[in-house]
Amino acid sequence: MIYNSLVKPLLFQLDAERAHDLMHHFARKASGSNFLRALAKTIYDYQAPGLTQNIWGLTFKNPLGLAAGFDKNGHIPEIMEAAGLGFIEIGSITGNPSTGNPKPRLFRLPRDRALINRMGLNNDGAKTIVKRLKNKKISIPLGINIAKTHDPKLMGDLAIRDYVHSFKEAQKIADYITVNISCPNTTDGKTFEDPAALGELLSALAIRDDARVVPTLIKFSSDLTKDQLMQLLQVCEAHQIPGYVACNTSSARDNLETPESELKKIGHGGLSGHPIASKSVRIIRWISEATRRQKPIIGVGGVDSFSTALQMMLAGADLLQLYTGLVYEGPGLVKSINRQFVKELKELNVDSIYQLMSAS
Repeated sequence: MIYNSLVKPLLFQLDAERAHDLMHHFARKASGSNFLRALAKTIYDYQAPGLTQNIWGLTFKNPLGLAAGFDKNGHIPEIMEAAGLGFIEIGSITGNPSTGNPKPRLFRLPRDRALINRMGLNNDGAKTIVKRLKNKKISIPLGINIAKTHDPKLMGDLAIRDYVHSFKEAQKIADYITVNISCPNTTDGKTFEDPAALGELLSALAIRDDARVVPTLIKFSSDLTKDQLMQLLQVCEAHQIPGYVACNTSSARDNLETPESELKKIGHGGLSGHPIASKSVRIIRWISEATRRQKPIIGVGGVDSFSTALQMMLAGADLLQLYTGLVYEGPGLVKSINRQFVKELKELNVDSIYQLMSAS
């Protein structure tokens, strides 16, 4: 209530990236304060036995996690855990540090409860971020999202070596790793969503050949056709990928209430939030059906209500991630959705979130 009535109106008077930086500044202070972490836990934390799942040998106390992009540099995992999240994904991190694209590069679409970003993978670099995370003390699973350094000169073998460097760094600290093959916000616009290129990348990461590799997931774009997705899944399944993240931001501008003139003024970038929820649900369902529900899926992209969260779970998601929903609804969204999941379990007379999905 405080967020929507007081904090959000103030933040929304600021440029979107400046508001994000201001909240991060406060969150960094809160992460280092025993008092503020305890206060956040008292206000926002909500756990229940029925929400717990064991996936990839990891215990998730509830299905809601922080999506990559919110805490790119690993500064605030402690306060995000205190706010009730079940897991956290840091990044995207890249082999080399990057300042990203020129500003402005983050924009709100309030009518659509959406964001457009073209941040350009700004981050402190894999080595620095991993070193920072070694000093963080959290008790929930930590994911690290890796991507190719924002540098058009890094193509082919150089791009793969860049990924491998980040992958090896991430393995030092991550409970799971997400390979982001679909970021649209780089100058060269290249991704690894070409089946041959993806095969080369996965061979270099040697996920299939090394049992010691941290559980490694692939994150897909929301703009894939079913045929494109099936081709990529075939490559992934051949490399024994243990799970998937669906999905990344969209380059499309379909069915938005924001005026066309405003969209043109903003320009290119990845669309996130409520408008891409239906795309995410569709991609989740396609992956679930193709893998016969044998591979865990993290659903992301438009989770801003219990209704959307439930749709994603029933489509085949095992876990969910939030980012844009937190911007529009505030940290109370996590507690609200988890409470409603528990209510749903009671109404259906089932004991766990797993049984809820199995019944769909």
